[in-house]
Amino acid sequence: MTLKIFIVYLRLTIGGIMAFSKKENFSDEEVWLADVAKALSHPARLKILKFLNKMDSCMVGSIVEHLPLAQSTVSQHLKELKRVGLIDGEIDGPKICYCVNKKKLQRAKKQFDKLFSATGCC
Repeated sequence: MTLKIFIVYLRLTIGGIMAFSKKENFSDEEVWLADVAKALSHPARLKILKFLNKMDSCMVGSIVEHLPLAQSTVSQHLKELKRVGLIDGEIDGPKICYCVNKKKLQRAKKQFDKLFSATGCC
């Protein structure tokens, strides 16, 4: 029994150290851009971002009306977009008003442009 506990302990501590050290090998900008790419990797989030980009701001209910998803699902997608900073959410009474963070979106665009315009292989 003690050996099993020790093995679990090693897996948890070594796994945690390796995950931490791997992230240290990348710049803050690279880590942020990877997070943005992950947030944009779902079609619903892309659609939400496009929709919000056309509007100055929007309540969750209006976003839900334009997507074939439940309100709770839309809220989870909004939470992920907000986590990486692509959108901002402001409490307006009992509702939350969302809008695109143009500055962060422009930053992501510049970084993606740099990434895809790099010459090299192929």
